Amino acid sequence: MVRTLLIGLLLLSFSCKKKAQTAAANPVPSIPVTITLYPNDPLNFKVQAIGGWMYINGGINGIVLYRKSNEEFVAIERTSSYLPDNASAKVKVMSDNFTLKDSISDSRWRMFDGTVTKGPATSSLRLYGTTYDGNTLRILN
Repeated sequence: MVRTLLIGLLLLSFSCKKKAQTAAANPVPSIPVTITLYPNDPLNFKVQAIGGWMYINGGINGIVLYRKSNEEFVAIERTSSYLPDNASAKVKVMSDNFTLKDSISDSRWRMFDGTVTKGPATSSLRLYGTTYDGNTLRILN
């Protein structure tokens, strides 16, 4: 019994350390974001179809909102994870509509999950949480 409890506590401490290291690994600061958007509104027609995207205000340097499926959206901070202190390195969507690029370092990331596809960046872009009920999209962290 004591041995099981000790093993459980040991595993818990390792999992907490890993989670803390992962959160700390992203060089882009975490700031409070609470945005409500209505994808079905004609003003948001760019994200009414799967694969659609649009820039929205919020975060540090803006957010790229991408419609991954009928029920799922991805909200990605536009601050480059390679040059987080350089506002000119703002991430932009490339003409293929699937790749994000910072024009200074030429680093690239996948739009559907923010992972690096080309360096020198080694960190993913900061993602914000999203919830969608079929009418209202909430972006938060």
